[in-house]
Amino acid sequence: MNIFRELKRRGLIAQTVREKETEELLSGERVKFYVGFDATADSLHIGGLLQLITMRRLQQAGHYPIALLGTATTMIGDPTGKTDMRKMLDGEQIAYNAECFKEQMSRFIDFGEGKAEIVKNGDWFSDIKYLDFLRDVGRHFSVNKMLTAECFRSRMEKGLSFLEFNYMLLQSYDFLHLYRTKGVKLEIGGDDQWSNILAGADLVRRVERGEAFAMTLALITTKDGQKMGKTEKGALWLDGKKCPPYDFFQYFRNVDDGDVIKLMKMLTFIPIEEIEETEKSLSGSDCNLAKERLAFEVTSLVHGAAEAEKARKAARDVFGASGDSDDMPTVKLTDGDFVDNKICILDLLVKTGLCDSKRQARINAEQGGVSVNGVKITDANAMIEISDYVVARRGKKNFVKATR
Repeated sequence: MNIFRELKRRGLIAQTVREKETEELLSGERVKFYVGFDATADSLHIGGLLQLITMRRLQQAGHYPIALLGTATTMIGDPTGKTDMRKMLDGEQIAYNAECFKEQMSRFIDFGEGKAEIVKNGDWFSDIKYLDFLRDVGRHFSVNKMLTAECFRSRMEKGLSFLEFNYMLLQSYDFLHLYRTKGVKLEIGGDDQWSNILAGADLVRRVERGEAFAMTLALITTKDGQKMGKTEKGALWLDGKKCPPYDFFQYFRNVDDGDVIKLMKMLTFIPIEEIEETEKSLSGSDCNLAKERLAFEVTSLVHGAAEAEKARKAARDVFGASGDSDDMPTVKLTDGDFVDNKICILDLLVKTGLCDSKRQARINAEQGGVSVNGVKITDANAMIEISDYVVARRGKKNFVKATR
């Protein structure tokens, strides 16, 4: 099976420019392609994971990935999917974020000499004069056509800044620059970037009369069409400090039954034939086994097999007979948290991160959703004695070991 058909079979491809020619391109010569990542945070999240995995698939098929860090475009801000203008970051923060991205990307892509590379668009935009850019690039863009793009159209009612309006031109120029300097023929990105990616391929054809291809990846959504990747504690980050491996594992262990096969296809390297066989008989306990396999495979990719095994063992122990595990999430309390060796249940829930506030903790307790060492606690004023540790739980799936 060629790599293009593999991507299609896994449900990864959303849109392409000239699908037949794109398949022929990826089935023939070694292709240089790029994916852009704006450095808006100090960690990538689940959306970036899909792109990194796809880059790895293509590299394994013999192609040459280029990871473009948007150190310049991040200063402008992509209006795509935003209801308001994105928070402006300074150059120092953007540079730091970009370095964090590089470390995370190296877990997925082999950046050995002649195999792949990382570039920063700040390196070429810093030398471009604005008037020259308008004359050489801006003249190829129709404002009327740009305003029909969803990334701009959805913002017109609340207001679209001129700063953000330039984003499409900058991203398009990235493709032109990489085509000229590195022979890049294909840009890949999330499907919400279709307008920007399409504009880049069109700019290459207009200016260089060259072949340029565009391909977008399906967004990771639930069976109801909602974007995935949000947890109760925030975004599903790839950084273990922002989203611990156990929480990451549990996110995928608890996905809806209707999403498990799709996520297996998109986010794991389990052979597609094996996944399709699993799909034929997926029900009941088999579905739980499939979810655990999914969680283990994805956590292994992001955090390594050792951390994935710890997370799997912790989940099995906690939800099994023992109700405890050395590898489960743990919070160390201080002496100042106690009065006569006891801590109020509300404080315990907040300090362990099980609840965001005492108000939420009180509601959860009074509704019967809180337990300590397997004993339900409904009294919001209850004082919990901790000599060594306790296991506090909120609901069925949220728990933390609190130690002294």
